[in-house]
Amino acid sequence: MEVNRIQTFIKGLDKEMGGGVPDGSVVLIAGKPGTMKSSLAFSILYHNANQEDMTGVYVTLEQSRNSLLLNMDGLGMKLSGLEKEISVLDLGMIRKKMTQLTNQTWMEVFKMYLQNLKKNMNIKIVVIDSLPVLEIMGRFQNPREELFHFFEWLREMEVTAFLITEMQQGSDQFCKYDEDFLSDGIIHLDLKREGNMVNLFLGVVKMRQTGHKRGYSPLIFDKDGFEIVTD
Repeated sequence: MEVNRIQTFIKGLDKEMGGGVPDGSVVLIAGKPGTMKSSLAFSILYHNANQEDMTGVYVTLEQSRNSLLLNMDGLGMKLSGLEKEISVLDLGMIRKKMTQLTNQTWMEVFKMYLQNLKKNMNIKIVVIDSLPVLEIMGRFQNPREELFHFFEWLREMEVTAFLITEMQQGSDQFCKYDEDFLSDGIIHLDLKREGNMVNLFLGVVKMRQTGHKRGYSPLIFDKDGFEIVTD
């Protein structure tokens, strides 16, 4: 059976994955600080909106909305003209809504926002930046069980979700609570020092319903966007 796929628009990567990420997947974008995780996730959202008229939401729980958009604008990804396709939601907006809905928990308000966007915009892509902050704000008592139900909730929303997760320096662990086992895919961004240069690499560690290489490829970014360098 043919699988519908969401393109990453990372040149060279979609071809290696048979056209992109399977529609409806929950995918982790993992990496240590400085590996351009947020930029890559926004790029997926941006190019799908710009080239495929696909709607999506970027949830930023660490940066303010204005700071995020200023950074993306500096990378050539301007939101102007795509306001109908891309919604950017930040932590401050969620907290403001919570003061109006005092009987709702943080996670209930968060889910309500996404459900309303799904209903009103028919969003197809969700980016959450970042998963560790979501876990803190949600005050999970039993993280593994609550994350299982959250991932299932995202799948039931019928969206393709990209969840950014921060890896600790000196650790090869992608996540803290086995989120990597719950996810459908893992895109790992890594840095390697070569002489006086620090180069960026991308590896697809896991992607269900997809045949892909297990190795890492150099990842570059220029005015045309992201590209992996293949042999």
